[in-house]
Amino acid sequence: MDKPLSTDRIDAIRAGYDPSPARSYSLHAQAYTQTQWYEADRTSILARSWQWVCHVEKLREPGSYLTVSIAGHPIALVRDGEGVLRAFYNVCKHRAHELLKGEGQVKRIMCPYHAWVYRLDGQLARAPHTETLEDFDTGDICLDRVQVEEFCGFLYVNLDPDAPSLAEQSGDLELEIRHWAPDVEHLTFGHRLTYDIKSNWKNVVDNFLECYHCPTAHKDFCSLVDMDTYKVTTHGIWSSHMADAGKGANSAYDVSNASVRTHAVWWLWPTTCLMRYPGRSSMIVLNIIPMGPDRTLETYDFFLETPDPDPMEIEAIRYLDEVLQVEDIGLVESVQRGMNTPAFTQGRIVNDPEGSGKSEHAVHHFHGLVLDAYRDGQR
Repeated sequence: MDKPLSTDRIDAIRAGYDPSPARSYSLHAQAYTQTQWYEADRTSILARSWQWVCHVEKLREPGSYLTVSIAGHPIALVRDGEGVLRAFYNVCKHRAHELLKGEGQVKRIMCPYHAWVYRLDGQLARAPHTETLEDFDTGDICLDRVQVEEFCGFLYVNLDPDAPSLAEQSGDLELEIRHWAPDVEHLTFGHRLTYDIKSNWKNVVDNFLECYHCPTAHKDFCSLVDMDTYKVTTHGIWSSHMADAGKGANSAYDVSNASVRTHAVWWLWPTTCLMRYPGRSSMIVLNIIPMGPDRTLETYDFFLETPDPDPMEIEAIRYLDEVLQVEDIGLVESVQRGMNTPAFTQGRIVNDPEGSGKSEHAVHHFHGLVLDAYRDGQR
């Protein structure tokens, strides 16, 4: 068990933060560079929050399963024979061997080490050569359960057994997503992009949460959306980022035949970003996966009306991969290098009281949640 951070260190990391974004500084650079803060991120944030796993289509059928790593822990999600969605630590109760790999279909879970067999509800059904053991009953042994929830067409897990449901924590988020993306549950997987980034995950989130940098760094994006309509609104554990599509031709990708004319984006604490770009009906899920103080993995999953992207979506995927991501990765990796120098400790939050995209109030909102999580991690 990692030791909780001391009160003195928590107080030091909060220095400069003010509840008002108009008076506040950003997080201290050490929260982005030091191993102890990355470990605090794992134990106080990632292991206590709802983490995106996949679209519901992946586990619709009884017997379907999927394995993931959450905060460094192996987790398996399973749809049992009665259709109940379950999640467990993917660890055998005999000698801790990994039970399932990848994804697929099973009728039972058998450990590849000593062939202990579990039902899909996690209950141990058979353990070979244990008949002579004293005080041993297979009925007493069950895989350790993990909270799992279906929310707006996607599956999430939370390692904290006492955490309130995602639906409860997120307030009106479901209503807003279903308003702008009523067909989200019926979309299907179309494409995945993956990136390995030399930057702390919080820098990646910071960059996502503001478009103050867009006119300088993303000129094509600023022609795709109407920046005059860009509005960012913060809520309890999420924020929304809304804009109309640009009024004329743009240099990102052709949206002249788009049926969706709104740029609707949601960030969900701490690492999930849901994006509905102009085009056909779709949902892009950016999953931000912390891997170390200065390393982050990203997956971009495109859920579309059809498994095969249409020409407009192919061009949108190309733009995101070859232009937008190249720009953003360059930005956050440069910021990470700067934070590792003695020249930077923290900077002022730039705030627009009107909540425009050229404001960093959503970054400030995220930093407040991080600091609250560090404080709560002392308990």
